[in-house]
Amino acid sequence: MRLRKKPWVGQALEKYNDFVLRPTDEIYQGQWQAIFGRKAPLHVELGTGKGRFICGMAEQNRHINFIGIEAQQDVLYYAAQKVAEKQLSNVRLLVFDINNVMNLFAPGEVNRFYINFCDPWPKARHDKRRLTHHRFLDMYRQLLVPGGDIHFKTDNEALFAFSLEEFSNYKWQLEQISYDLHASDFADNVMTEYEIKFSTKGGPIYRCEAKPPTII
Repeated sequence: MRLRKKPWVGQALEKYNDFVLRPTDEIYQGQWQAIFGRKAPLHVELGTGKGRFICGMAEQNRHINFIGIEAQQDVLYYAAQKVAEKQLSNVRLLVFDINNVMNLFAPGEVNRFYINFCDPWPKARHDKRRLTHHRFLDMYRQLLVPGGDIHFKTDNEALFAFSLEEFSNYKWQLEQISYDLHASDFADNVMTEYEIKFSTKGGPIYRCEAKPPTII
């Protein structure tokens, strides 16, 4: 369900300009340490939504720099409110199209990507739009540091099966595979808004971690 457009959001976001970035002609590739003003691991959430996950992770891991990317500024506004309320200096948010993620980071600049409950694009002809399709995996592979990884969560069983197959076909190393995350012994799970809502209905959450192949 899409949120109704809020014409006032663009102006309202301006009060968060110290951590909400608006990529236009600026060059961010290779500059994230300078933007944060410190040297630290860089974790990127692709599809931040209303920000519960990234704020929870940033609060628990003050030594890590977090970037949240969201295509809809109406949604990102709520994430910005949470970042401000928690005074999280280790978070930056961007309204940005994930398809162009190569324009945001330099090769080997990102330590981890989080993909949480992305659009499953269930029709076969739309498979290239799935964030775990191999065209995206190739971009992530280039942007990750050696030893970097992806943490992936979804409530969609078909998308999870597709993703595991894509990871395997392109020689990514799979770890921590769970077909019912909340019934597992996995610790320190930070839930998204959607995850909380879906879980109350009794549905399982699927999760895995994946590392790209080492190129010699």
